[in-house]
Amino acid sequence: MKSVIHCTDEEMKRICDFHGEMIYEVRKPKGRKRLALLICNESFTMLKERTGAQVDQNGMIKLLNELGYQVQLEKNLNSQNMLKVMKDFAAREEHLDSDSTFIVLMSHGEKDGICGTESHFSHTAKGQVVTDLLHFDHIFSTFNNINCAKLRNKPKVIIIQACRGHQDGRVLVSDDVALQGDDPMEDDAMKFVQRETDFVCFYSTTPDTVSWRHPNTGSLFIQCLIEKMNELAHCESLVDIFFKVQSSFAGKLQMPTQERKTLTKKFYLFPGH
Repeated sequence: MKSVIHCTDEEMKRICDFHGEMIYEVRKPKGRKRLALLICNESFTMLKERTGAQVDQNGMIKLLNELGYQVQLEKNLNSQNMLKVMKDFAAREEHLDSDSTFIVLMSHGEKDGICGTESHFSHTAKGQVVTDLLHFDHIFSTFNNINCAKLRNKPKVIIIQACRGHQDGRVLVSDDVALQGDDPMEDDAMKFVQRETDFVCFYSTTPDTVSWRHPNTGSLFIQCLIEKMNELAHCESLVDIFFKVQSSFAGKLQMPTQERKTLTKKFYLFPGH
């Protein structure tokens, strides 16, 4: 498995000289305490298991570690516990000595949020109802400038890999395998509403479409993201890397998308610094 390419002193100086104050502050490694939160729901009470999620989880932990983040891993949580974990993470004192954070969420999902391990859906007179759902508003409000002042004016990166419906209008799709050529692929996707500042949010597909995950090799989105971060984090901003990920999906099964970016500067990770 490839590793992140380190940024040389010369490359970092070139970027900083060119962009000046338009780059978010990157603190020196000494005394810096970068944290990342990864929530991975793989097993569910009512929904199908997300086979292949372990590959994505391990790859993302390796990437974040190499970028200088200590990863807090949480697995198989219902929506109430997901929210509690996020609030506890937002309150950690280490954020005072950090310059940014990553929040990575992997689960089944619905257009308004992310499924907990006890999620199921039922039909009512008003349509389909999903239980045990962590709403997107709760994610962003947890890390906003009021509830997470320690990360005020610092980049907060949200990465979402989650299952949603097909274009035929079904709200929630269990992780059934669909055949694409000789390999079985499984579906994941999601949309959200984002309201906060200094966020950049990247998720696995456009609204109302399917995102694919292979039972053995992980999701197309997460694996491509890891590959591009390994190759480009030393010389390109995070948003530009996201754009390269999107470009690589042209003409393929899905299209990752980023919406409602509220970053006010360029965010460079400068791996190795």
